[in-house]
Amino acid sequence: MARWGILATGSIAAKFVEDLRLVPDAEVLAVGSRTRERARAFADRFGIPRAYGSWAELAADDDLDVIYVATPHSAHYDAALTCLSAGRAVLCEKPFTLDRATSLALIEAARARDVFLMEAMWMRCDPLIRRMVELIADGAIGEVTTVHADFGLAGPFAPDHRLRARALGGGALLDVGIYPVSLAHLVLGLPDEIRAWAKLSHGVDENTGVVFGYASGAVAALTCGIIGGTPTTATITGTRGRVELPSNFHCPSQFTLRRHGAEPEVFSMERRGWGYQYEAIEVQRCLAAGLRESPLVPHSVTLDVMGLLDTIRAQIGVRYD
Repeated sequence: MARWGILATGSIAAKFVEDLRLVPDAEVLAVGSRTRERARAFADRFGIPRAYGSWAELAADDDLDVIYVATPHSAHYDAALTCLSAGRAVLCEKPFTLDRATSLALIEAARARDVFLMEAMWMRCDPLIRRMVELIADGAIGEVTTVHADFGLAGPFAPDHRLRARALGGGALLDVGIYPVSLAHLVLGLPDEIRAWAKLSHGVDENTGVVFGYASGAVAALTCGIIGGTPTTATITGTRGRVELPSNFHCPSQFTLRRHGAEPEVFSMERRGWGYQYEAIEVQRCLAAGLRESPLVPHSVTLDVMGLLDTIRAQIGVRYD
């Protein structure tokens, strides 16, 4: 039995707790927030036994095996470090932190304390995404030549919404752009060239386009935004076929493999919950095996992607305090 603590009480924390009900041998034992009132309300809503009015109190609970950090982006580093310093394993929401430097500092803190740490990039743990990656690695579409992916939210988002708050790491790139970037990295690795452009508003990006170029000749064309709902689809094309991921490509219920000269093959699965259970299952598997990082979401991948996001932000002119 893995005993979970939940740090923060927002919508993502709520979805994660709902999905933990689908995970065998998972128990939500405690929740922590900046105020005891918010923690108690969340605990009562989900039947959680313990409620703490600070991150430090939650982290100090020796009965917890792992803590899920679900704060806004800007608080990930401090919240996760609080838990790691208390010797707690951590699953930290994406983006890991606001930049590569603080992500590396967090990873070094976990390694120094010999504690498990993983970024909650749930797309990499999704069974269908993993199956797609296997097919591509086995040569199902030949050598990958292009990746197209978009993730745009319709909005509108009020001026005080976290997505428009520079102080909270707002904007499209870190919140939803991380998915197209992660997909490109998943199938093509680190690019050799990066070009990015964005429309900014109050210091954060509203609409962003990115092109990755690779020495192999492959290209990734990626977009993200918070001012218009896009199809949120993806296509991965190779020399002998392509893979088409439908809307919500990051957590698909199916995808289509089109090999040249063959009938389309549809791979599907019945989806339950929101899809966060698969990352929780991976965390519990790693803890049971005594691992300190996940082979599905290794620290090196987190640092690679954070480095890409840093480069994109520098080109489009988004800077966080």
